[in-house]
Amino acid sequence: MSEHIHKSTYSPEARDVIFTIPNALSLLRIITIPVVAWLISRHSMIPALIVFAFSAITDFLDGTLARKLNQVSKLGQILDPCADRLLILCTILALGVAGIIPWWMVIVVAARDVVMGIEILWLAQYGYGPLPVHFVGKAATALLMFSVVALVVADIGTGMPAHVLHLFALAVGIWGTVLYCLAGFIYLCQGSGVIRKELRSWRESRR
Repeated sequence: MSEHIHKSTYSPEARDVIFTIPNALSLLRIITIPVVAWLISRHSMIPALIVFAFSAITDFLDGTLARKLNQVSKLGQILDPCADRLLILCTILALGVAGIIPWWMVIVVAARDVVMGIEILWLAQYGYGPLPVHFVGKAATALLMFSVVALVVADIGTGMPAHVLHLFALAVGIWGTVLYCLAGFIYLCQGSGVIRKELRSWRESRR
C-alpha cells in the first residue's frame, strides 16, 4: 500500500504559510514542554499539572483554529506532531529522572523517536511531509498521555489510593509503550516503501 502513496497524500490542504495563529500556539506549546519536564523531575507536580493543562488547551485550539480559520499549513503539520512527540519524550524522561518509572521505558520511547526522526528527515529529502497518522499511533499517544498525568497525580497523593493509581498508571504506560513501538514499526514500513520507490526512480533516471 505504501508503494502507491503520493506526496500530496501527506499535506492535501496545507499551505506554504508560517505566521499563523495555530503555528504560534504550537510553538508556545513546544516552549512549555521543558517547563513541564523540569517541574516533574523536581516532583513539583501541582505546577506541572497546571502547565500541562495549558499545553493541552493550546493543543486543542491550534487544530480547531487551523480548520476554522483556514490556516492549515505545512509548517503546522510538522509542528503539531513534533510537539506531541517532544511532550511524550520529555515527560517520560522527567518521570525516569524522578524515579517514578523504570528507565527501560525511557530508553524504549527515546529509541523509537530517534528512529522515527531519522525516517522523517530522510523522507523530507524527497519533499514529503509527516507520515499519515495511524490509529495505533493515536491510541499509543492517548495511553501515554493518560499514564503521564495519572502518574503525576499519584505522586501528589499518599497512602493506598495513590499506590493503586500509580500501579494502574504504570500498567497503562507499559501498554502505551508497546503500542508506541508498534506504531513506530507501522510508520517505518510506510516510510521505507516510499523511500524505496524514490530510490528506484532515482536509479532509473540515471540509466
